[in-house]
Amino acid sequence: MTTFGYFLSAEELSPRKIVDTARTAETAGFDRVWLSDHFHPWTREQGESAFVWSVLGALATSTDLHLTTAVTCPTFRIHPAVIAQATATTAALAPGRFTFGVGSGEALNEHVLGDAWPPVSVRHDRLREAIAIIRELWAGGVVTHEGEHYTVHDARIFSLPEQLPEILVSGFGPEATKLAAEIGDGWITVQPDKDGMSTYREAGGSGRTQAGAKICWAETEQEAAETAHRLWGFQGAGGQTSQDLPLWLGFEGIRELTHPDDIAKAVPCGPDPEKAAEALREYVEAGFDEVYVAQMGPDQEGGIRFLTEQVLPLLEST
Repeated sequence: MTTFGYFLSAEELSPRKIVDTARTAETAGFDRVWLSDHFHPWTREQGESAFVWSVLGALATSTDLHLTTAVTCPTFRIHPAVIAQATATTAALAPGRFTFGVGSGEALNEHVLGDAWPPVSVRHDRLREAIAIIRELWAGGVVTHEGEHYTVHDARIFSLPEQLPEILVSGFGPEATKLAAEIGDGWITVQPDKDGMSTYREAGGSGRTQAGAKICWAETEQEAAETAHRLWGFQGAGGQTSQDLPLWLGFEGIRELTHPDDIAKAVPCGPDPEKAAEALREYVEAGFDEVYVAQMGPDQEGGIRFLTEQVLPLLEST
């Protein structure tokens, strides 16, 4: 049976708003949240991009929610040895309530230290090596590693949790999804990807599967469509474009080529709960264990009420 959680967009919400919204979601009945991990927002209109590890500390100690990063890139702007320490600390603060979601990253966030942005095959190799380093450090010994992409000298993590987190790997195409089956404890995506689910299982993946979805609730469909377009109108590009554009200006340019009606066709917009439930039902039918739903725009409280009071009850018998 599919479990639903709430998706906190760190690109839209200030650090304090993330914490407050998480508490609102918990009070409304959600027991788990996703939190995105960015250095930059996708567009200037989104306007935020908090350091996820500080926010996770606040969430770990002020809520009882299960927390998942969706997703962290542990391969460019932060060295995997440092990420190993950050995740161990988060897991210690949230015992049994932290899942480490990882991916191969987007140029938007990972170019900031001046590293070259390599092809997908190299990014996958870096992710494979980074996860191996993280797991070795989580084992508690002294680690020295001279690899193709990373060097670690005499490193040990002393503050380790009693229960290590699972590592769920993001994958949006066949090769990335097979990589998730190979190196991860589960698979993450942001589409109701039935074919991807088959690829993951056939490649030997047996772990938890998570997916993200978005809605935009408002009093009218037009208001919701305009909000969704202003903040997320670039999403129609998808695929490799979202991974390779280095600046928010590119995503803003894509948005200018679209219309609010375009995003309203792709994302449930407005006050109709059946429309939102129909979109979420696709994830259930694809077989995902957990689905995390984000409300686009500033009215997080309204979106949470809409989901818990009107939308999710329509899916209880699914």
